[in-house]
Amino acid sequence: MIKAVIFDMDGVILDSEPFWKEAEIKIFNSLGVPLTEEMCETTTGMRLVDVVKLWHERYPWDLKENPFERVGAEIVDSLIALIKQKGVINSGVAELLEMFAAKELPMAIASSSDKKIIDAVMNKFDIAKYFKVIHSAEYEEYGKPHPAIYLSTAKMLGVEPQDCLAIEDSFNGVVSAVAARMKTAAYPEKTNFYNPKFAIADIRFRTLKDFTEEEFNKLNN
Repeated sequence: MIKAVIFDMDGVILDSEPFWKEAEIKIFNSLGVPLTEEMCETTTGMRLVDVVKLWHERYPWDLKENPFERVGAEIVDSLIALIKQKGVINSGVAELLEMFAAKELPMAIASSSDKKIIDAVMNKFDIAKYFKVIHSAEYEEYGKPHPAIYLSTAKMLGVEPQDCLAIEDSFNGVVSAVAARMKTAAYPEKTNFYNPKFAIADIRFRTLKDFTEEEFNKLNN
């Protein structure tokens, strides 16, 4: 039985992936990393700290001049500026939040993004009031696809992982939620909708508006 709902943020609450790509390409290119949009897609759902380390391993830059922390901070600042300027909440999010609130299901955010980014999104759309727990993988030893963030978030909610529903857009995120033994609803990017990898999710949607009361009841059986 579903007793709590946990949302990923990037890609679910808003389509922030284009902003991530723009910010990462700008900063990494300045460091000599030949990052492309296609390369960015391979790290979707991962923590920024892991992404920075990954690209440094493959395309090393001078860490004395540009340490990991500085690179990460520049990407975060660039991303937040883009979200504030151009971010739009995804269609269907408001309806889902209201549906789960009406069912008195506690809700949480479990995001790979730094807390600073999560706070910027919550403030822009004024939706923090819906969430009992807001948790960032920056506080975990391992990021997605490891299940740590989902296990921790369930614990903070006071609900067993198997009694939680996770809503994810990235494959790394879906793997994380499934590994935590949660019911998992996938909302893949349009080009990934038919990707057979997403078959590990319990259900997948083209749009969040397709996640109706009827679909929720099917998952809750």
